Amino acid sequence: MEFNDRIDPLIVRRASRRPAVMERRAWLLLSLLAFGTAGGANEPTQISVWRDSLTTRLEALALLETLNADLLSHDSATKTLERWCDAHHLASPTTVTAERVSEDKPVSDEQRRILEIGPAEPVRYRRVRLHCGAHVLSQADNWYVPRRLTSDMNRQLETTDRAFGRVIEPLHFRRETLSATLLWQPLPPGWEMGAATAIPRTEGRLEFPEDLLEHRAVLRTPEGKPLSLVVETYTSGIFAFPEPAPSEHTGS
Repeated sequence: MEFNDRIDPLIVRRASRRPAVMERRAWLLLSLLAFGTAGGANEPTQISVWRDSLTTRLEALALLETLNADLLSHDSATKTLERWCDAHHLASPTTVTAERVSEDKPVSDEQRRILEIGPAEPVRYRRVRLHCGAHVLSQADNWYVPRRLTSDMNRQLETTDRAFGRVIEPLHFRRETLSATLLWQPLPPGWEMGAATAIPRTEGRLEFPEDLLEHRAVLRTPEGKPLSLVVETYTSGIFAFPEPAPSEHTGS
């Protein structure tokens, strides 16, 4: 079994059409491990300690694959994160909110090509952190074409912290994934062949890196016109809930 760092765009498109396949693979791992979700809390990310073992790494991989499949099969990342927040009891209420970050990144010629606009077309940039309670679940860079939005939508994007997907929801946009990249591999190469040193054998803490998964996508009108180009980085906040109690594991 191999888990590649980068997913070919063709594979991504196929996966987006067949999300159930990815979901079954992820949940098969969970069922093999007899995974049980524990109650969540509102503490900041990484307060919950996960032991570093084969079992917890398999659990983390299965969960990461499940989130990836869910994101690939739905148009709204915000709604997907809200379902994740609710399922894992990360906060109450489970509403995902956006925090605007004061930053500017000029649009490149390649990004203009993807947005199907000329060199003089105005493009606006917006960077946000998406929170569920105290937890940052993702950070998103967004280059959008204001001419293709309504004046009220542009006003909201400039003056409020509403998530982009919520603001443009009346346009009934669809999402086209360009790439999906696992930034973290919970299992090292050779683990499936039983390499003696491949899997940690201690009961130490599993350290999640800050960035776990990256998606690049274009949001389009129902007619196919690009509205925005987004780069979303999903963070360790998605694992801000306790691992199952040791008694729930089938092994480590």
